[in-house]
Amino acid sequence: MLARARPTTQLLRASHTPTTALFFSTSAPRAALPAGPPPSGFRLPTPKRWDQGAEGSLDKAGKYFLLTEMMRGMYVVLEQFFRAPYTIYYPFEKGPISPRFRGEHALRRYPTGEERCIACKLCEAICPAQAITIEAEEREDGSRRTTRYDIDMTKCIYCGFCQESCPVDAIVESPNAEYATETREELLYNKEKLLANGDKWEPELAAVARADAPYR
Repeated sequence: MLARARPTTQLLRASHTPTTALFFSTSAPRAALPAGPPPSGFRLPTPKRWDQGAEGSLDKAGKYFLLTEMMRGMYVVLEQFFRAPYTIYYPFEKGPISPRFRGEHALRRYPTGEERCIACKLCEAICPAQAITIEAEEREDGSRRTTRYDIDMTKCIYCGFCQESCPVDAIVESPNAEYATETREELLYNKEKLLANGDKWEPELAAVARADAPYR
């Protein structure tokens, strides 16, 4: 410790500069490396590209005169020319749709024709876009049924939370993705519209529910 502190002590004694100015001065020469500053004329080596390290002069000449890069690109073009096209002629041709595809909403019925919805309003509460509006009343037998079930499809983000929260599988998202309209009012679905969608897509909806039942 004494040997290391001696040069600093001698420097402080010989210098007329205050201690704080000596240690925190920006004009005092300092070296970032332990060996001191680099020699004059020092330059870093030129960086090389990853594909230039093992490339010889013959390879460079071949690429320049024989146009190998262009021939390689033409080979890729000709290879794809004789393959089957990746596109389809929609809407005349349609691609496969996942069984869990979330499309147009629908309200399902029981096989007896009775509505499944019990007006628990879980779907209305969990909807992050607040697109569902439900009004209900109590029947003579004590059960609850909806008198109003509206979905604003312009607000819906198709997250599927309403379908997952429903305890009776009443509100579902059908595999239908073709329901474009000309006016905004046509995208304001009421209860009758949702029940009509459920009656239309019931075979597909029932098959999807049976296939997905073991994972719920």
